[in-house]
Amino acid sequence: MKIWVPSKAAVDVLSDLPDVECVVYDGTGPVPDGAEEVEVWVPPLLTVAGLPELLGRMSRLRLLQTVTAGVDAYRPHLPEGAVLCNARGVHDAGTAEWAVGAMIAVMREFPGFAAAQRKGEWTYHHTGVLADSTVLIIGYGSIGEALERRLDGFEVDVVRVARTARGDVHGQDELPELLPRADVVVLLVPSTPATTGLVDADFLSAMKDGAVLVNAARGAVVDTDALVAELRKGRILAALDVTDPEPLPAGHPLWTAPGVFITPHVAGSTPASGRRLLRLLRSQLLRYLAGEPLKNVITGSY
Repeated sequence: MKIWVPSKAAVDVLSDLPDVECVVYDGTGPVPDGAEEVEVWVPPLLTVAGLPELLGRMSRLRLLQTVTAGVDAYRPHLPEGAVLCNARGVHDAGTAEWAVGAMIAVMREFPGFAAAQRKGEWTYHHTGVLADSTVLIIGYGSIGEALERRLDGFEVDVVRVARTARGDVHGQDELPELLPRADVVVLLVPSTPATTGLVDADFLSAMKDGAVLVNAARGAVVDTDALVAELRKGRILAALDVTDPEPLPAGHPLWTAPGVFITPHVAGSTPASGRRLLRLLRSQLLRYLAGEPLKNVITGSY
């Protein structure tokens, strides 16, 4: 059985499995020979060029296991007979940790103090604080649960939102009532046609003065022009790990918009994610070889 994996580390954790031939393809060089013989593909973190054509050649593909929670690049081109699985849970710790750090950094004005430090300026003043805030988590899945666990102890009120209401989780249709109450709005939704442009001018205008928008989802979830316009008013703040476009080109107005803190899509790029990914890959391959149900199977729209 031929398997394409994104790294030598993945080969190492699978090398003892019977009748398995692992080929490393990290997406940066030429496509290896034998795409037609690949039965399991674990693509690299960044989407490879020519993906639709490549998947079209993979006539024997039976399992496509992504290393990300998002699968929007693969779902439309999945060969018939192949199962698509994502890496739900792998990046929970890193992404949740980034979200907490980002909201604290913005509310306590760490970027501004860092800039003052470089100039040798002592800029004492009061700042905002996370304590006593209402944190609205939009897209309450496994990462949202991880984020709430990490917020425990920060003395905040967590409000949960998912696509549809369930138990103590609000439905997305309740956002017009919830947004004006939130001091921090965290985006953790998957990238789907329904979430593209979710955060538009109306959404942003419904946020309270001084609120922080934290995007750890996908850049396309936010209307960038609308966000820049709102930031320039100085009414809200933002912490972004993802942008639209991405990478954000030099000279883009988002770079210099006031009140925004930007990181280059690094929330889940941690050693913890790497370790958990390798454990997931081995577990999935053992299940696949034994004919057992796989984890994180994507069905329907997501």
